[in-house]
Amino acid sequence: MSNYYDSKDLRKFGDITEWSEELGEKFFDYYGKVFEDGALTAREKSLIALAVAHTEQCPYCIDAYTKDALQRGITKAEMMEAIHAGAAIKGGASLVHGVMMMNKVNKLDG
Repeated sequence: MSNYYDSKDLRKFGDITEWSEELGEKFFDYYGKVFEDGALTAREKSLIALAVAHTEQCPYCIDAYTKDALQRGITKAEMMEAIHAGAAIKGGASLVHGVMMMNKVNKLDG
């Protein structure tokens, strides 16, 4: 194997039900419901999933939701903008924790 993640494993995702059929099926029922049209369209949810896939750094999810986005007619520019939105939140979440560090330094400096 040339890398840790094997792209063929994405096709095996459904196999997680083999060792826990009840929980696996409940997960896939839930997962399917989440991505149906609702207050948000399936297209909007696909963009959200793509952004989250990048912030979580899941290669399987990036693969799946890039393909899904293209199939839904989402443009390259829309995909990249969604990824930047996710990156901005991830970066901001990291930086805002700097306040905790600043509070600790201020407390220790007394």
